[in-house]
Amino acid sequence: MDHIKAFLQEEEGVGTVEIILILVVLISLVLIFKEQLTSVVNTIFKKITSQSKSV
Repeated sequence: MDHIKAFLQEEEGVGTVEIILILVVLISLVLIFKEQLTSVVNTIFKKITSQSKSV
């Protein structure tokens, strides 16, 4: 019975599970909004290159 209580109170793997869940959420968001993110990044780079010519 003590082994079961110790197993339920052990939290060593919780950090790993949380990191994996956060990564899954971030990757899924990137996949969902891939086109929007690409267009925003392209727009930013176009502005940077056009304004850098004037310097």
